[in-house]
Amino acid sequence: MVDVILGLQWGDEGKGKIVDYFAPDYQVIARFQGGPNAGHTLYVGGKKVVLHQIPSGIFHDNTINLIGNGVVLDPVTLKKECDTVAAMGVDFRKNLFISARTHLILPSHRALDKASELAKGNDKIGSTLKGISPAYMDKTGRNGIRVGDILDKNFISQYIKLRLKHQKLLDNFSFSEDITKWEEEFFEAVDFLRGLQIVNGEYFVNDAMAQGKRILAEGAQGSMLDVDFGTFPFVTSSSTISAGVGSGLGIAPQKIKEVFGITKAYCTRVGSGPFPSELLDDKGEQLRKTGMEYGSTTGRPRRCGWIDLVALKFACMVNGVTQLVMTKADVLDQMDELEVCESYRVNGEITREVPYQMMRENIEPVYKKFTGWKTDITPIKDFNSLPVEMKQYIAYINDSLKVPVKYISNGPGSQQIIVAS
Repeated sequence: MVDVILGLQWGDEGKGKIVDYFAPDYQVIARFQGGPNAGHTLYVGGKKVVLHQIPSGIFHDNTINLIGNGVVLDPVTLKKECDTVAAMGVDFRKNLFISARTHLILPSHRALDKASELAKGNDKIGSTLKGISPAYMDKTGRNGIRVGDILDKNFISQYIKLRLKHQKLLDNFSFSEDITKWEEEFFEAVDFLRGLQIVNGEYFVNDAMAQGKRILAEGAQGSMLDVDFGTFPFVTSSSTISAGVGSGLGIAPQKIKEVFGITKAYCTRVGSGPFPSELLDDKGEQLRKTGMEYGSTTGRPRRCGWIDLVALKFACMVNGVTQLVMTKADVLDQMDELEVCESYRVNGEITREVPYQMMRENIEPVYKKFTGWKTDITPIKDFNSLPVEMKQYIAYINDSLKVPVKYISNGPGSQQIIVAS
């Protein structure tokens, strides 16, 4: 069977640490979508490490890590990450596998991403400029180059053909930046990629299941950035919800068992797009500073606000979440008062449903207030020892979502996780 772990907000929920925490219980960790726009932060031996392409189980010797076909892969980013983990004593060549069906991000994809975003002017979506969207567009347009293609004798001609197509598009954007250096890095990284373990990912993961191995599917970004169910058009280019596990790894739906949904104890978002519970005051700034809310991939300051139960319940529904993981609960330690967005007022009417197009509606969050716990919870290891005010806060979330908060992260340390009774 396969368990799934994914974010329920707009990304940055702390998935890397949580996957690392669960990793010892699984034999295979598999990334099923996204690209180098994802940044999963882990602390290994007290050192901060941010993984963008490699699954978060790489630091566990007996854990196999698979980059699935639903991912778009930047060979340059992958090579740099492999160098980083190797310097920390990890033999990535032993336990890192890559699906042959995984699509590649070319230097010209990055150029197209940059050119397109610049052309949007004030209507920018907030792209990370990593080439994600153009790579997925070539995938759906049946023009993409896949990892397996680099082993083919016709790889260079395939590359040139797609590169020429991209150049015509870049000419339309009047994009004149020289990407020669990008291409030099790319081909060097492709040579490196050829030396890794490239496999038929769908057979690889299904064979692992047949052998009784436990598999954890690791998502990137967050559910509210899903290309179908997120806050369109301010979304990513892949399926970030549990349904994406099937197409992103080649796993049948009935093989999925537990779905662990991760949410912060509050809410953040990077870049443009709707954010009903955003705080544009001192409280929002306090959340940002205390939580060190800056993008692990872009370094951009994150927009901060109270937890949004309308969006969260929607995410639980479309994912079939069975257990909740609450991260960064300690960030709220010094708050005198907390608020929870329990519904929206849209054009004067109360609703607990996410509108079809949030940007076109006048959404006013309706809040319920809670007394803060004003206690340092970082040393606490037992759920029963948590402040009563915090238990009330969690109990309300449990009751509202009808999904239990089973794990609570109370600090950046890998073992700073409280299991709810």
